[in-house]
Amino acid sequence: MSTTVKVDIRQLPHGAGLALPAYQTAHAAGLDLLAAVPEHTPMILAPGKYALVPTGLTIALPAGHEAQVRPRSGLAAKHGVTVLNSPGTIDADYRGEISVLLINHGDAPFPIRRGERIAQMVIAPVTRVELVPATSLSTTDRGGGGFGSTGR
Repeated sequence: MSTTVKVDIRQLPHGAGLALPAYQTAHAAGLDLLAAVPEHTPMILAPGKYALVPTGLTIALPAGHEAQVRPRSGLAAKHGVTVLNSPGTIDADYRGEISVLLINHGDAPFPIRRGERIAQMVIAPVTRVELVPATSLSTTDRGGGGFGSTGR
């Protein structure tokens, strides 16, 4: 079951004319974010390099929510381009521009054109915890088994 959360969004001058983030299907979890680079000057992402790509957007999330910036599977599968700090977190009190840190793991330079879908943004509730100092923790079958301890 999904709920609707209202989020105020503002387009910055360099994002004017671009569509607002949108869900591409009825059951999509993420809203597509678009590149707000100059029309006639695509950003070229060389192999092995990363860059901060502007979206031309600011948002005001309600308290108790976050936005996660995640890769688009098509960019990763077709071009090796993904979000470097995935998922990037936008806190409810952040009011700056949403930018996407993309990296090119592919073999060829990747042009990022104005209006291109570069990432997806998922709005999610946040659970805040209270850390309680303890001298011991409850035991489990797994115990301290870490990386690869539950199988291949």
